[in-house]
Amino acid sequence: MPFDLRRIRAQFPSLRVTDDGRRRLYLDNPGGTQIAQPAMDRMTAYLLRNNANHGGAFRTSVDSDSVLREAHAAMADLLNAASPDEIIFGPNMTTLTFSISRALGRWLKPGDEIVVTRLDHDADITPWTMMAEDRGAVVRWVDIRADDCTLDMADFESQIGDRTKIVACGYASNAVGTINDVKAVVDMAHAAGALVFVDAVQYVPHGPADVQALGCDFLACSAYKFFGPHTGIVYGKYDLLDRLAAYKVRPAENKPPHKFETGTQNHEGMAGTLGAVEYLAWIGETFGDKPQTPNLKLQRRELLRKAMRLMMDYEREISRRLITGLSQVPGLKVWGVTDLNRLDRRVPTVSFTLEGWSPREAAEKLAEQNIFVWDGNYYALAIMERLDLQKSGGMVRVGAAHYNTLDEIDELVEAVGRLKK
Repeated sequence: MPFDLRRIRAQFPSLRVTDDGRRRLYLDNPGGTQIAQPAMDRMTAYLLRNNANHGGAFRTSVDSDSVLREAHAAMADLLNAASPDEIIFGPNMTTLTFSISRALGRWLKPGDEIVVTRLDHDADITPWTMMAEDRGAVVRWVDIRADDCTLDMADFESQIGDRTKIVACGYASNAVGTINDVKAVVDMAHAAGALVFVDAVQYVPHGPADVQALGCDFLACSAYKFFGPHTGIVYGKYDLLDRLAAYKVRPAENKPPHKFETGTQNHEGMAGTLGAVEYLAWIGETFGDKPQTPNLKLQRRELLRKAMRLMMDYEREISRRLITGLSQVPGLKVWGVTDLNRLDRRVPTVSFTLEGWSPREAAEKLAEQNIFVWDGNYYALAIMERLDLQKSGGMVRVGAAHYNTLDEIDELVEAVGRLKK
């Protein structure tokens, strides 16, 4: 174990909740993780002491703005952005993506091309296809390899050409767990002069995200997927954000990130996001080596990278246990990467179908045992249609996080095995 799981779980009050003495097995994490105590503490403190709107001369407004600046700085550290001004907060990733796509659409001409993939969540597909329809642009689709649900990179390369202006790609699949080679995508797109928008909602809770190393132009994630509240975040290169025309009211600020943070924001959610990042830094500080840099501003970034690597190491063991166990159930098919030597190509989100059971029926039966899993398409409609699973109800999705135990994984596998019997 890379860390003490008892101390990790102690940071999540909801993990102590039971129903009539029965514990809850939270394996629904791709749809939203449980919230860490530091995130709750930050939200409570904000609402008690700093609850005010932006830009006032009085104390609570000044203190509120200070917390919000801290939240931007924390997310810049988590994503290794060059500046907190490259971080935009909003209601959720979907709304923010629609906002950015609409702004980028003003730069497109009829006949320009946008590339999307069949592996992505629809929040990284429909904002682009709708914008393409509005602007007369052409949408080109990248196919997947059905045997392991990975992107067909040869097809990806063939879809990018001289008319390509925007490439939208997920970092990790919320449906089947595949981690994509985003750096290769960015390099291909930039070679053609295109911008790249990365949906990292499912990756950020499981691995270190470095926007400077990737070179991506935009990257989106959601705090409620990494142990915080329901808030969305988008990173964008500052020069792009500065040049883009935001859809905003006239009195609003004209500089990034505020020109994209329309209206009154979810301040307590931003404070909670700060707490979630502080929780992740606590993991790096508590269970990792001491930071090597003497620069205090860089130490948190180092701690966050260490935390994500520790979590990734443990979650690969979870994936190994989960895939090995489920693969032994007769009539069960695990979708996605199942080669145990390629676990670096997936997050611990494992989806399956089971003969004789619709995904909904299986999820309901597991729910009776207080095992929480998802069923359906999880808004990843394109891959379900590509695999011809949409009409039969999609898949059952088991999504682990670093606070799940191997015993919980074993309990889930045993429960699924009993379904087949």
